[in-house]
Amino acid sequence: MRKILGFLCCVTLFLGLFSCSPSTYKKINYLQDVRDDMSMDMKENQGIIIQPQDQLSIIVTSRDPRMATAFNLSVSTFFTGSELAANGASQRITGYVVSNEGDIHFPSLGLVHVAGLNRWELQDLIRDRLAETGLLKDAVVTVEFLNFKVSVLGEVTAPGTYAVAGDKITILQALALARDLTIYGRRDNVQVIREQNGKRQIHVLDLTNSAIFESPAYYLQQNDVVYVTPSKVRAGQGEINENYFKSGSFWISLASISMTTVNFIIALSNRAKSK
Repeated sequence: MRKILGFLCCVTLFLGLFSCSPSTYKKINYLQDVRDDMSMDMKENQGIIIQPQDQLSIIVTSRDPRMATAFNLSVSTFFTGSELAANGASQRITGYVVSNEGDIHFPSLGLVHVAGLNRWELQDLIRDRLAETGLLKDAVVTVEFLNFKVSVLGEVTAPGTYAVAGDKITILQALALARDLTIYGRRDNVQVIREQNGKRQIHVLDLTNSAIFESPAYYLQQNDVVYVTPSKVRAGQGEINENYFKSGSFWISLASISMTTVNFIIALSNRAKSK
């Protein structure tokens, strides 16, 4: 009997190994056209473009801290937990919220149009405006995003919305945050949904091809949504209704398969004994 069971295990393992055909490998392997020592020009990262409803941290410093104080928002203190205990207090910088028209109100400068700029361009703009108006000649301006996040959905291990430190993240890094695609995710059909300039754009990326490095969606923008589409196998599994497992036909089929398997093992056992 042990020999029979061992034989069945070997057959199952053999079928499992050879069921992974080359076509299956091609469906799950990334960057299939990349070769050893292959060199590619890097696409310039234009940085995150400021859009309406963005939240910006803008900090101005100079050799005279008292002069710079007038251009900085206050730091607010908030408490975590149910009690206002000292060890539960935390601080955060109050940010500027970009209006629907793409403007912010900056101290002493008034209305400043910021939409369409990246953070480095905005730093230069505020520094130059402060110098031109004579308000602060040696200003050092630092701009950071307070709401930079991307969402990853579909056939990934850990779908969700992820906050991004800094202002640079690629499609591959976003998928790494979501702990990679599942075996059922289509590597050749990853969609990036982007809202920009009053329009919604959808970019389709093929992760099996190095052409993704040239895509405008390779570097993600704030609030991008990455959607990994399911394969036909996963879509077919979705058609199996929970009610099927509760139906009599399922249990009849399961009993039939079990009886067939038992009869097969008994037949092999009797045949082995007769020898």
